[in-house]
Amino acid sequence: MFNKIFNKKKIIVTGHTGFKGSWLTLWLLSLGANVCGLSLKPNTTPSHFELLNIKNKILHQIIDIRNYNKVNKIIREYKPDYIFHLAAQSLVNQAYIDPLNTFETNVLGTTNILESLRNLDKKCVAVIITSDKCYYNLEWKRGYKENDILGGDEPYGSSKAATEIILNAYIKTFFKNNQKIKIGIGRAGNVIGGGDWSNNRIIPDCVMAWKKNLELKIRNPKSTRPWQFVLEPLSGYLSLAEHLTKKGVINGEPFNFGPNNYDKTVFQLIKAVSKNLLELKIKIVKNNKQSFKESSLLKLNCEKAKRQMKWQSALNFEQTANLTSQWYYDFYTKKYNTYDLSLNAINQYTKIAKDKGIIWAKK
Repeated sequence: MFNKIFNKKKIIVTGHTGFKGSWLTLWLLSLGANVCGLSLKPNTTPSHFELLNIKNKILHQIIDIRNYNKVNKIIREYKPDYIFHLAAQSLVNQAYIDPLNTFETNVLGTTNILESLRNLDKKCVAVIITSDKCYYNLEWKRGYKENDILGGDEPYGSSKAATEIILNAYIKTFFKNNQKIKIGIGRAGNVIGGGDWSNNRIIPDCVMAWKKNLELKIRNPKSTRPWQFVLEPLSGYLSLAEHLTKKGVINGEPFNFGPNNYDKTVFQLIKAVSKNLLELKIKIVKNNKQSFKESSLLKLNCEKAKRQMKWQSALNFEQTANLTSQWYYDFYTKKYNTYDLSLNAINQYTKIAKDKGIIWAKK
C-alpha cells in the first residue's frame, strides 16, 4: 500500500488520541511506521485510543497543541519525515459553548505547527487537516470545490475558514518554493465509524440508544451530509502525503475527500445502521429545538483528488453504514479485542479498495 513509503519513517500524528487520530495511528503502525503522537488525553469514555492499547508502541506525548514551545521542541527533536495534523476542537455544538477554546485550538494550534515547520531544517511532508465546514455554506447542490469561497456564520466553521486563510499565508510566504517542506491540505467531514463515542454525534447517539434501549432523538432528520467511513478520508490523507513525497506540483494545495456521488439524510443513515443494531428497536423522534445554526445540505466535489491523485472513495453508502454498525455490534456483543477488531476493519477496507482497483491499495 502507498508504495510502502511510510515503512520505518518517523511520523508525527497530532490528535492521535482522538477518533480519526487513533485510527490513523493504528494504520500507520500496520504500515511499519515509527509514530510519535501529540495530543491531549482522550476526552471520551470509552476511548478508542485507550482500548487499542498502543500507547507503548508509539512515542506517546500528552501536549496541548496551543503550547508553541512544547510543540516546536518535539518537532525539532523528533525530526519527522511526515506530520499529519489532526488535533482540533471538532464538535460544532462545543464551539458554541466554548468559542475561545475552539479558535485557540483550531487556529493557533495549526499556526504553531506551521511555525515549527518553518524552523525545521530537514525534509518533511505535512498534511494539515481542516474540514468541509471551512466553505461558506450556500447549500449548493453541485458540491463545493477547493477554490470556492471560505467562511462561516458560526464559531466552528469560521475557525476552520480562518485556519485555511493562515495556511494560505504561510504556504505562499514560506513554503511554496521551499525544497524541504511540502504541505498538503485535506478537507473532509461527517466521518463515521467504530470507536467514536463523542457527544452529540449521530452514530454514537444511535449506539447508546441501541445499547440502553432508549429513545433516540434527532435534530434534523432531513439534513443531508457526505457521510463516509473513517478510513476513507484517512486513505486520502495518506495518498496526499505519498504524492507530495513523489511530486512537488501539488505542494500547498487543498483537496476534498468525500464519498462517491451519494447524498443521504440523517434519517436514511439511521435506518441503514439499524440493520445491524435492530435488536433493541431504536425509536426515532424529531427534535427540532436546537440552540445553534446547522446547515441542511453539505456536499463536496472530489474531482480534483480523483484527477490529480487518482484517489476515490472505495465504499458505497450501504458498505459505509454496515462497516460502522458492525464494528459496534461486534464490540458490544462479541467482546472482540479492540486492536484486532479495528485492524480487521482496516484489512477489510483495504481489500475492498484493492478489488475496486483503487491505486493506493494496489501498490
